[in-house]
Amino acid sequence: ELKEKSRVLDACCGLGRISVELALLNMDVTGVDITQPFLEVAAGSAKEEGVSLTLVNADMRAFSVKEDQRFDAAINVYNSFGYCQSVQEDFQILQSIYSSLKEGGTFVLECISRETAVRWFCEGEWFERAGKTVLTKFSVEGAWEGLRSKWILLGKDGSRMEHEFVQRLYSAPELRDGLLNMGFSSVQVYGGFDLSAYDYNAKTMVIVAKK
Repeated sequence: ELKEKSRVLDACCGLGRISVELALLNMDVTGVDITQPFLEVAAGSAKEEGVSLTLVNADMRAFSVKEDQRFDAAINVYNSFGYCQSVQEDFQILQSIYSSLKEGGTFVLECISRETAVRWFCEGEWFERAGKTVLTKFSVEGAWEGLRSKWILLGKDGSRMEHEFVQRLYSAPELRDGLLNMGFSSVQVYGGFDLSAYDYNAKTMVIVAKK
């Protein structure tokens, strides 16, 4: 329902893949991320595609804009939520997004939920990507409070890189009720970007909230 030049916030935009696609749809996009090298890649991608992005190096827990700079829509997608040290900090991000939206604005959140993590859980896998062998190992933190992921990249030259992180898991009702309590007027939960039902067939969790 957005018109051309609508102001869109890409919260935790990372390398800007989604930001660039929105800009190609003639949206006025602001991408915010705490990692400056990610923003530099995003700027390079935008230049290659011939689009303009406003890129801000900031912590979404403390991000804010003036009232006349608020956004028509905001997104936090491709599993970019749940990495703070506490539940309170995660919800600070959601509160910042809420405060950055105009009245009537829309927020779209997409990530692994506790329900989908249980359904699709596997202990690990391996695959080839960009000339490297990628090994993954997954385990459950606490009573399905988080998902620990370990990634190992093996190069043909014998090189090895490892990265390990924990993503906090929320149930759909937890996030829905939290957003409603925050002030959103309506919150809908879907099982995919096709707006399918959030049930036992859900591939991911997509939340659409209206301010």
